[in-house]
Amino acid sequence: MTAWTDIGTLDDIPVRGARVVKTSLGCIAVFRTALDEVYALDDACPHRGGPLSEGIVHGDAVTCPLHSRVFAFSTGQAQGADTEVVRTYPVRIEDGRLMLDTKAIAARSAA
Repeated sequence: MTAWTDIGTLDDIPVRGARVVKTSLGCIAVFRTALDEVYALDDACPHRGGPLSEGIVHGDAVTCPLHSRVFAFSTGQAQGADTEVVRTYPVRIEDGRLMLDTKAIAARSAA
């Protein structure tokens, strides 16, 4: 069964912006799109470690601020680069609160 952790409200994240959630296993960037959809990815680009939370949010993707690689929110896959993938995490909105899948965060240490 999935365990969910409350990480704040949707309004805590600006439209087309991000918020960083610090965990003992590293930082996770939680993004809000122009349509108020939310996505969670590791906050480090696999190419140069760029903080994706500081990237440009557009549509259903974010552009790395260091080298302009574009990552899809739904898959974490970089456009045009088969080997560059960022881990994604389930996140949902429940009664206006953002809920992050705690079990998925813990599972990343096994990878």
